[in-house]
Amino acid sequence: MSNTQIQPYLFFGGRCEEALDFYRTKLGAEVEMVMHFNESPDAVPPGMLQPGFEGKVMHAAFRIGGTTILASDGCDDKSSFSGFSLALSAPTEAEVDRMFAALSEGGHVQMPLAKTFWSARYGMLTDRFGISWMVMVPADAAS
Repeated sequence: MSNTQIQPYLFFGGRCEEALDFYRTKLGAEVEMVMHFNESPDAVPPGMLQPGFEGKVMHAAFRIGGTTILASDGCDDKSSFSGFSLALSAPTEAEVDRMFAALSEGGHVQMPLAKTFWSARYGMLTDRFGISWMVMVPADAAS
């Protein structure tokens, strides 16, 4: 079990390329690979994709800090993100402020950044793609 990993796999309902560009620009994400459905070595089964999705992202991997996140457009334009948040920690309040502001562009802030008993800086938001984020300075980090 020591090699077991859990990685988030996000389905963007046709907006994966846009999301990859957004996270690259706003968070410095490193896109490690992108494969589109029409680049697959195996043919996509007939009727699996919504019409017009042939050029969409079948699989992508991007890294934010030490975490790899997997992503796809999925097979249609339906995507729904609920019941989870991505927790994003940064070492300084200034970096948390920057990332929170960047992620909230076109999104919705649920809890503005503030000092809490567990963090010098903590806030919650949903970004423009519907991904919920909890952005914070870890309790043991210095400002």
